[in-house]
Amino acid sequence: MNKLILSLIIFTLLLASCKKEQDPFQISKQHIGLLTDSTKVKDLETVFSNDSIVKFISGDEFTGNNNDIKIFEKGGKKLLALTPRQSLDSTSVIESVQIFDARFKTDKNITTLSTFKDIANNYKISRIDNLINSIVVSVNEINAAFTIDKKELPANLRFDMDLDIEAAHIPDDAKLKYFFLNWSKN
Repeated sequence: MNKLILSLIIFTLLLASCKKEQDPFQISKQHIGLLTDSTKVKDLETVFSNDSIVKFISGDEFTGNNNDIKIFEKGGKKLLALTPRQSLDSTSVIESVQIFDARFKTDKNITTLSTFKDIANNYKISRIDNLINSIVVSVNEINAAFTIDKKELPANLRFDMDLDIEAAHIPDDAKLKYFFLNWSKN
């Protein structure tokens, strides 16, 4: 009986020691590394304890503008830009995250260095929006929005904002300009 209990304790300790640590650069629908869709602004110092956090305060809370919070590595490399749901509120959660560093990747290895083909081959495209200087490719599966500069499109598609751009119109090698995760719907 004692051997059985001792064996169970050892087995449990082995399982607990094999627990996988969270990858600080892994992107999923509800988290980026240790940052989650429920992380509050006041908790950012804990989440990014090894990085530098820069908060821009406009000084005019009546403007309605969100104040982005920039995350840098200690060496100065820009990692992320976070937009809180409510400006100047330390209890607010993060609404969106712009990703700058190519080390951040989805479970299907999409990074800021990916192309449109990489996105189309790995995710179901939910919507394509035609803006003035860019198009935005939305992927609801991971709450992501990928912005592609219109310079990446054929010349006949660059200037007509009323045109419904489809996936077939976008060249496979079109590079990403921006990569966002949007948690505003949660």
